Amino acid sequence: MTPYGLTTEQRTEPLGLGEHHPRLSWKLGSDRRGAAQTAYRITATEDGSDRTIWDSGRRESPDTLLVAWDGPPLRSGTRYHWRVEVSDETGAPAGRAQTWFETGLLHPDEWSAVWIGRDPNRLPHFDPPTDEFLSTPGAAEAPLDLRRPFHLVEKPVRARLYATAHGVYEPRLNGGRVGDRELAPGWTEYHHRLQYQTYDVTEQLHQGDNELAAIVADGWWCGYVGFDARKPARHYGDARAFLAQLVVEFADGSRRVIATDENWTERPGAILAADLMMGQFVDARRTTGPSWPAVVLDTAIGPLVAEPDHPIRITDDLVPVRVSAREPGRFIVDFGQNLVGRICLTVRGATSGQRIMLRHAEVLTADGELYTDNLRRAAATDTYVSAGGPHEIFEPQFTFHGFRYAEVTGYPGELTEDDLIARVIHNDMPYTGRFECSDPTVNQLQSNIVWGQRGNFLAVPTDCPQRDERLGWLADAQVFAPTATRNADVSAFFARWLRDVVDGRDDGGAFRDVAPMLSVDREGAPAWGDAGVIIPWLLWRTYGDRRVLERCFDAMVGWVEHIRRHNPDLRWRNRTGNSFGDWLQVDAETPRDVLATAYFARSTAIVADAALVLGREREAAEYRALNHAIRAAFVESYVGDDGTVDGGTQTAYLLALEFDLLPPELIDAAVDHLAADVEKRGNRLTTGFVGVPLLCPVLADHGRTDLAYALLQQDEYPSWGYSIRHGATTIWERWDGWTEHGGFQSAAMNSFNHYSLGSVGNWLYGQVAGIDQTPGSVAYSELLLRPRPGGTLTWARAEQETARGRVACGWSITDDRLTVTVAVPPGSTALLELPTPEAGGATLRLSSGSYTFTTPC
Repeated sequence: MTPYGLTTEQRTEPLGLGEHHPRLSWKLGSDRRGAAQTAYRITATEDGSDRTIWDSGRRESPDTLLVAWDGPPLRSGTRYHWRVEVSDETGAPAGRAQTWFETGLLHPDEWSAVWIGRDPNRLPHFDPPTDEFLSTPGAAEAPLDLRRPFHLVEKPVRARLYATAHGVYEPRLNGGRVGDRELAPGWTEYHHRLQYQTYDVTEQLHQGDNELAAIVADGWWCGYVGFDARKPARHYGDARAFLAQLVVEFADGSRRVIATDENWTERPGAILAADLMMGQFVDARRTTGPSWPAVVLDTAIGPLVAEPDHPIRITDDLVPVRVSAREPGRFIVDFGQNLVGRICLTVRGATSGQRIMLRHAEVLTADGELYTDNLRRAAATDTYVSAGGPHEIFEPQFTFHGFRYAEVTGYPGELTEDDLIARVIHNDMPYTGRFECSDPTVNQLQSNIVWGQRGNFLAVPTDCPQRDERLGWLADAQVFAPTATRNADVSAFFARWLRDVVDGRDDGGAFRDVAPMLSVDREGAPAWGDAGVIIPWLLWRTYGDRRVLERCFDAMVGWVEHIRRHNPDLRWRNRTGNSFGDWLQVDAETPRDVLATAYFARSTAIVADAALVLGREREAAEYRALNHAIRAAFVESYVGDDGTVDGGTQTAYLLALEFDLLPPELIDAAVDHLAADVEKRGNRLTTGFVGVPLLCPVLADHGRTDLAYALLQQDEYPSWGYSIRHGATTIWERWDGWTEHGGFQSAAMNSFNHYSLGSVGNWLYGQVAGIDQTPGSVAYSELLLRPRPGGTLTWARAEQETARGRVACGWSITDDRLTVTVAVPPGSTALLELPTPEAGGATLRLSSGSYTFTTPC
């Protein structure tokens, strides 16, 4: 039995950790059935020393998750190596593994740097670009291009750069880029928390003259963000700034700090303008020019925190599948996949001053041109002015676009597939799940779900990556979060974002619709604000993250109390914010108060459960009683004696069934009403964002697996298959984003990369393949493996790297025989619901190990 996948604060070998008491985790692997950990021992040393500074001693425990450091206080800027040794089910030593983490600057007084930027009275002396997308006042001001030369008498043995910005920045050292982060420092509630990054720059320094530099562009700090006009006073500020501290250590133990201060200078750079939505303008001819002093903008460092999750990086490169010449110098490029990122373009043979423009789009019009109406104000245009070199590379680094297609204009000569690369950009969390089956369309659906997640998990869980919005909508995140946890390890990503959710609350305790709170300054709507309750609970159930639950609990209570205070009759009709309802439902209208009251009950039940986990029995009892009262009010107001639910929509029934709002004697009738609605529509759905994640699971849980599969494999409008049949490679925002009978939906709101309707992915893993956990399980400690064959599928399988280790479940049908294969990691047990011809099937209890079962269909 071998420990593997060691993490510190849910990351592998984090550099620049900010937690004073980090939590250590490991997974277990074994080929032996029944393998289990009964004890562990953790030891730790500091880098460069063999002396043990912490020895936990042998602890008789099966714990492998988030074991808190209780060794000596951690020191800043120090690398710690830790090792875990585990004992198996017999008590014998079984295996060991080790890893490291390194702390950042743990105390504010360790910062000697000050904020520097541009003297507002001394702007760069060059003409700004005049293109339409940069014509808005203030948008054409060039990024900061800051420099600081320094001399080292000898090569250091260790060097760390700690840096952040008001804006987005790229650090450079001696002409080379530092690190591989993109769009640092990311996006948070900047007035509450601004993340700094830590870089190991030891190998980039040398004896003699060195130069530290940075480019700082608008980013989320003062660029276009959201769908309102740019109003810096509503955002974070109108001045970009840089803060950095380079700590250099020498062989004799001495050290030197080079920090941002009045000794830095600024010079004109090649980037004349850069904006996340509008694009980037580069004039490669402008590589030199006179410099001038930077100025100190602020000596208070502000609310700095170490970056707590996986950074944004380039994670993939895609080459074009087709380049089509439209006219001399103008080409349409198809990358074959809707993605989020940017293009790296090779330019050959351009003359000095020749302008090349890249425009981006997700889809094409009927005549093969870019469809950009749905981008609204986002220009999504990158411009390059050539220096006239024989071989030039243009790759904008301070913008990102959602696109499958690009138009290249002004290109010299013939553009080929070898001249372009699409860089895929998102937060680089590990992708840990895989689902596949015998139906190519369902496999494409899973691919679309994953690509939608990749593209929209960029800094925050955004709603869309292409138009002038790109906000962290809470409902979109909470309906998709269970699916997200299947595909990737999103524990640190969501934990970090939840701090923005909590910090964005209004004075009355209401969560907002978006986080960070920008553009949408109002209390959260039902299902939107409830994300502040639902996602912390999901992280506890999926990853065993008690700390997130502890940090969010008071805010969770505050949200429920906000609703109760304004709705004493326990029907949520007042203070519902924008009350979106079942957003983008089709041919149905779920009553808003039915949906709202259902979510009031759901959030209250979660608060009661969370209170019990945290040992707060009084609150648990209070909110359990409140949940029962809300359920009674729901039945009294919205449920008929025949099991009908007001509105009669699919979503109304799904909410009542999934959130346990119906008396037991009415459940079967409600299921029948739900099924009848699906069937009368020719096995088509009507659900919007709120209802769609519940649709297939609820049907399958209540004996209508046949309908769940019919919906999954439907390819007529509205369905997942319809968009795929018409070329979708990501999940669309709307079921009718494009239809044969209506063409494009309104350009006012029509994203072709929007993960919400992809929340069916949770069901693909959980019931099509069969990986789930029992209601009382935490972090997959007790698996519920329940493959449910159906439809025209002949096989399906999935695997997940859970917090405890690898879980797999799959099935195949051959010659009227069903074969089921499963894998259970050490530390977990499993209940396997094996479908058999007999009523009820068979339930087997399994210990860890790999198993294969065969039964008649």
